[in-house]
Amino acid sequence: MAVAVLALLGAASWGIGDFLGGVAARRIHVLTVLVGSQAAGLVGAALWVLASADSPPGIENLLPAIGAGACGAIGLAALYRGMAVGAMGIVAPISAASPVIPLAVDLARGTSPSALQWVGIVVVLGGIVLLAREPGGTGSVALAAGVGLAVVAAVAFGLFVVGLDAAADGGVPWTILAVRSTSTLLALVLAVSASVAIRPPAHLLPTILAVGVFDTAANVLVAFATTRGSAGVVAVPSALYPVATIVLARLLLGERLDGTRRAGGALALGGAAAVAAG
Repeated sequence: MAVAVLALLGAASWGIGDFLGGVAARRIHVLTVLVGSQAAGLVGAALWVLASADSPPGIENLLPAIGAGACGAIGLAALYRGMAVGAMGIVAPISAASPVIPLAVDLARGTSPSALQWVGIVVVLGGIVLLAREPGGTGSVALAAGVGLAVVAAVAFGLFVVGLDAAADGGVPWTILAVRSTSTLLALVLAVSASVAIRPPAHLLPTILAVGVFDTAANVLVAFATTRGSAGVVAVPSALYPVATIVLARLLLGERLDGTRRAGGALALGGAAAVAAG
């Protein structure tokens, strides 16, 4: 029960942060959002390490944390950009397919999903198909805006949880510091390489700082959850973050989806819940 509660609290925090990140990315470059939010989280992580006085973990724990940080940055960049060019109600649920990656890793390690979890995976994939389809004017079907980016985010987030699971046993504060250091450095390098302004406009600074706070809080909660359960078990409830994103998009942005897309979103999230229950 503690694992599920921590993962669900992490999902709520991720969902709020992702909504704010998507909103900010509609106004300024996604890399500007990423640098500012990751840097804010890095400051918090560094203060936590100093307060904890924990000893640094070994290289066997730091390397997965570094990998997780890189995957997390890539996933967030893809997600924020996807929500900037497409509907949040489409992009967010597709990115919730991320648990397929940790479950596959568990399977490779000899831990097979239950029958209910297999059903949930199939339902999630069916929901993604409904969300991704964009009917054309001549009867053809194309991908909706942001779908490709959402798939990239799903894969990256799945790998992020795998790395977090491998690193967290060496100490959660140091894991989060390594994750945040890596993601901040990667975002900074990409922004400088693309000649993107690093400093956000003053009026968006509180939003970007809030993104960093919610994203880092989610990382902490999920990292603690991985010390109490396997990556596959933690990944599924934590992937329910689109619920918060979709609700906020509906209430604050007035986003509406057609019946097929609403059914797809319900299937994607319902399938994720089935995997968690299994």
